[in-house]
Amino acid sequence: MKHGITKMGAAIGLGCALLFASAPSLADAKHPKIGFSIDDLRLERWTRDRDYFIGAAEKLGAKVYVQSADASEQRQIAQIENLISRGVDVLVIVPYNATVLNNAIREAKKAKIKVLSYDRLILNADVDAYISFDNTAVGELQAQAIVGLKPKGNYYLLGGAPTDNNAKMLREGQMKVLQPLIDKGDIKVVGRQWVKDWSPSEAMAIVENALTANGNRIDAVVASNDATAGGAIQALAAQKLGGKVPVSGQDADLAAVRRVIAGTQSMTVYKPLKTIATSAATLAVQLVRSEKPAYNAQINNGYKQVSTVLLKPIPLTRANVDVLVRDGFYTQGQLAGK
Repeated sequence: MKHGITKMGAAIGLGCALLFASAPSLADAKHPKIGFSIDDLRLERWTRDRDYFIGAAEKLGAKVYVQSADASEQRQIAQIENLISRGVDVLVIVPYNATVLNNAIREAKKAKIKVLSYDRLILNADVDAYISFDNTAVGELQAQAIVGLKPKGNYYLLGGAPTDNNAKMLREGQMKVLQPLIDKGDIKVVGRQWVKDWSPSEAMAIVENALTANGNRIDAVVASNDATAGGAIQALAAQKLGGKVPVSGQDADLAAVRRVIAGTQSMTVYKPLKTIATSAATLAVQLVRSEKPAYNAQINNGYKQVSTVLLKPIPLTRANVDVLVRDGFYTQGQLAGK
């Protein structure tokens, strides 16, 4: 697809005035082609994002081409190159490895393709925009919830994938809350480890080893998402500590919400996926149409200050899980295990 430069008057779209000077051709702007490269569609979270995103994008006149990297950085690079060759107007990327995409992004920019980093920030590359929930705030919510339940004692910090920049942002938020209490001597961090690919089985093995090393004297686990929380809870349950040691999470996975209701997981963080997916679809189309999106932050990715939309996460405990039913995220029957 050729990306010509055409000067036109203002037109109305997405409820805003569109400025087409230095924009793609009118046909492309009316019906943008979006390449959506997703880390791993084998995970429940991303299938929901995909479906919401496609629905919102199609309402805006766009066509979406979806690729799943299945947790392979080589596959993701090859798929991005394929989407570039198919002549998409904008790439929306959930990076598996945030540090290895700079060459692929460079090729996209040569082809005049806009690049939107979705949920996870692509590092050291010329991306046009980034949209995510405020991951530092998510980390703060996780730590605050656990400190509220266990203000003193031995803590274990279970991080996310070392390839995922979000994992580091979550830890940054967690430490904002924990460091003053560590300095005060109320909390002792008896171990911390990143979990490859956010794997529940690896998280379980890590916590099993930590329990053995500490004679089961672990008072709290700050787990960075629901998958790692699930692994930690399995390890705790094997030592008859299930429900006795507070464990955090995030993503509001169905199994995790059921654990929150049962009392074995203390909390999760709900990030309304319909909100981020529909907002990302709008933002992707705005980039093609040379609109000015409503950014609310700038984040440095090592290459540039990236224009960013940060969305607000919601902490969930047993007291407010009904918000998931009100939002249509789950049915009451699903939460009850029916």
